[in-house]
Amino acid sequence: MAYRITEDCTACGVCEMECPVGAIEEGDSIYVINQDDCTECGNCVDACPNGAIIEE
Repeated sequence: MAYRITEDCTACGVCEMECPVGAIEEGDSIYVINQDDCTECGNCVDACPNGAIIEE
C-alpha cells in the first residue's frame, strides 16, 4: 500500500520529522512522499494532525 499526502496538508512539517527514512519533503504548496524511498511504516499517517495522508 502506498501513502499520498492530500490537499488537506497545511505544510506543518510534522510528517517530515516523523519519517524514519527521509521519504517526505516539502513540495510547492504541500509536502510530498517519495514513493521510491517510502517503507510504508505509517508513522506519517499517525503524526499528521489534519488527516491529510491517505493510503492508495
